Amino acid sequence: MTARTAKAKKITAETLTADLQGKAKIAYAKGTAVAGELGTIAKGNVGAVVASGKILGAGLKELGEGSVAEGKQAAQTFVADLKALAAVKTPKDFFDFQVKLAKRNFDTVVALGGKNGKAIGKLASDAAEPLSAQVKANVAKLRKAA
Repeated sequence: MTARTAKAKKITAETLTADLQGKAKIAYAKGTAVAGELGTIAKGNVGAVVASGKILGAGLKELGEGSVAEGKQAAQTFVADLKALAAVKTPKDFFDFQVKLAKRNFDTVVALGGKNGKAIGKLASDAAEPLSAQVKANVAKLRKAA
């Protein structure tokens, strides 16, 4: 091997070593950045779960209070219906009263079902919002770090 060839090989080896060391430093720096972001992401995830839980708890409390009020109203309506039923004199009046009750109760069920369905859908959407926002933030952080 000539001195020139040996020198060229030495330069190539040094260049490769320097290149590998540079790439290793960059990879280490990125890995460190990602590890740091993972801690931030974990804290954000906990915060999002807590926020979502608070929204869900408040919403369920509100739905429960509404159900209690509806239950009280139903009990009052039932008492009034019993009094009206006691006042029925003829079989025709009894039949008409039963038809009236069935219609009113069916309408009430439909109205409450729609109302409660919308409320539950809105609650689910509101409770999922902090989680969705956190997922978007996590993806953005990881893309930036990578």
